[in-house]
Amino acid sequence: MARAFLVVMDSVGIGGAPDAHTFFNGDIPDEGANTICHIARACAQGTALEARLGPLMVPNLDRLGLGRAVQLASGNLALGLGQEPRGTWGVATEVSRGKDTPSGHWELAGVPVPWDWHYFPNAERAFPEDLVARTCELAGTTGILGNCHASGTSIIRGFGEEHMRTGQPICYTSADSVFQIAAHEETFGLEKLLALCEGLAPTLHEMKVGRVIARPFLGTEAEGYYRTSNRRDFAISPPKPVLTNWVQDAGRRVYAVGKIGDIFSMEGIDEVRKGPDAALMRHLGDLVETAEDGSLTFANFVEFDSLYGHRRDVSGYARALEWFDEEIGAVIDALRSGDMLLLTADHGNDPTWVGTDHTRERVPVLIAGVGTQALGQIGFTDVAEIVARHLGIDPPS
Repeated sequence: MARAFLVVMDSVGIGGAPDAHTFFNGDIPDEGANTICHIARACAQGTALEARLGPLMVPNLDRLGLGRAVQLASGNLALGLGQEPRGTWGVATEVSRGKDTPSGHWELAGVPVPWDWHYFPNAERAFPEDLVARTCELAGTTGILGNCHASGTSIIRGFGEEHMRTGQPICYTSADSVFQIAAHEETFGLEKLLALCEGLAPTLHEMKVGRVIARPFLGTEAEGYYRTSNRRDFAISPPKPVLTNWVQDAGRRVYAVGKIGDIFSMEGIDEVRKGPDAALMRHLGDLVETAEDGSLTFANFVEFDSLYGHRRDVSGYARALEWFDEEIGAVIDALRSGDMLLLTADHGNDPTWVGTDHTRERVPVLIAGVGTQALGQIGFTDVAEIVARHLGIDPPS
């Protein structure tokens, strides 16, 4: 029986979104953003040289059709890419009015977001008083720290010492529909942080805030603070059954690799495997070896986005792509007859762009194991249908 491996390369966009002019980084529209194309250009021009050299080298992704997908999506050539595809390839366009993790993943899993997300204003006090009061009540404190838009690493540097002294949680948001809480794993307590986020989640979800995110950290003021891998997202549940539910309802097993379990609030998930991207790649390779016939493995590799896209680190993003390409080549070689590996993305995050937010882009659809074919322009929801039909499951009408 066929198996399917759906892998989201978080933020690996390819430009060309028809509505990019209505999405912004600050006051600048996202029109013209193109994550892969601009990284490839920087590499070819010698401006992405930190711990790497030369043009962007992603032969396995390009062999599946990445270069052709960039050209179809945006009309632009990605320098050094564009070999004749040996896989099935296409370009997917999103309809949900969001360029964030839940919007992209839900739609890839078959369900566009039917509402507008709530975003907090970029003001001196970002959060309403009743939300602050509820946070204090659950945390057992008289106040919170932060209460603003901020980078996760900078806000920990800025408020870490005061947090350690007062025990008040550090609360902040971003251009995404999120409420994030940073707290020290030892002085505040990891379990207390997770309980606080879980307790706040119903209030935030009622406001149509997509995620409450626990951001634990360790360290000291003298030695520096650093975030740990114990992050957890408490996401609003999809409004109707998604791909994972379809597969599970058909009596098949569903594996979540990375933050997929959090994104879908464990809807339709049998087993979760987490860790940094290097560990996730090992989990993916293990599941290629061991996952049952008929199963779905749904994976997200987040570090393109979290470590390099938001930080506008072109060299780092290029290194991550080259590492991923080499590793995924071994995974492709290990696929069994009848397996399908579908690689895609949830949005863009062009590291050459202004600001620090995601960029509205089309995404590649690259498929190994099912022959050579040009899919053309498709929708995000078509990805779920492709996977379901490969598994012999009819998607809901």
